Amino acid sequence: MAFVHGKSAVFKLDNSGGTLTDISSYLMEVSFPESIDTADVTAFGTTGAKSYIVGLKDATISLTGKWDSTFDSHIAAVLGQTASLSFEYGPAGSTAGLVKYSGEAFVTSYNIGSPVADVVSASVELQVTGAVTRGTWS
Repeated sequence: MAFVHGKSAVFKLDNSGGTLTDISSYLMEVSFPESIDTADVTAFGTTGAKSYIVGLKDATISLTGKWDSTFDSHIAAVLGQTASLSFEYGPAGSTAGLVKYSGEAFVTSYNIGSPVADVVSASVELQVTGAVTRGTWS
């Protein structure tokens, strides 16, 4: 088993012109939870345990990093955009053969924090729309 360090992660997101742009240098963390809805199909008279069926997949992406005017311009321009944005995420980097997740998403929130004793931070929330593709970098 080969474990990897998070420092090599890569995240790319469309800019307002629809060009996939590497924003990795501004980020310090990417969180990419995927979930699957389940529906309770337990019928009357069932004893012992509930029963479920699998529904639809869902995914969100949380980006956390350092604020910068270039990063701010990128995110501000796509916040609330009605067309979905393409993204590519490489948890281990973007070297050929490494895992890459890709898909479409909307920016749903943008938060800037200015603590008195630390660097100005930024966080972005994305809602994935449609399927996520798991492939590899070429």
